[in-house]
Amino acid sequence: MQNATPSVTVTRVDAENRLEAYVDGRLAGLVEYLPAKGLLAFVHTEVVPEREGQGIGSALAKAALDMVREADVKFLAVCPFTAAYADRHTEYEPWRYRAARPAG
Repeated sequence: MQNATPSVTVTRVDAENRLEAYVDGRLAGLVEYLPAKGLLAFVHTEVVPEREGQGIGSALAKAALDMVREADVKFLAVCPFTAAYADRHTEYEPWRYRAARPAG
């Protein structure tokens, strides 16, 4: 039996450089970021074990990338989960930071 998708509320906590996901008033996951001038680096996404597979991570990644788009800054997806989400949702590509490759 597949887990039902719960109603997720994502809250921005700038003092801790993270977004927190809540389900039924309880912390269900988070995504941590490092701010830099004109860039947010998403470094870690975590979902509590009993909430895995319920779309919490995707809700966090979407909120994180929407935050980047609204602020019109670039993002660097260091976290593999956020990177994979961004790969599947190409609408965020204009805001993705891509390091220039050396010629040669």
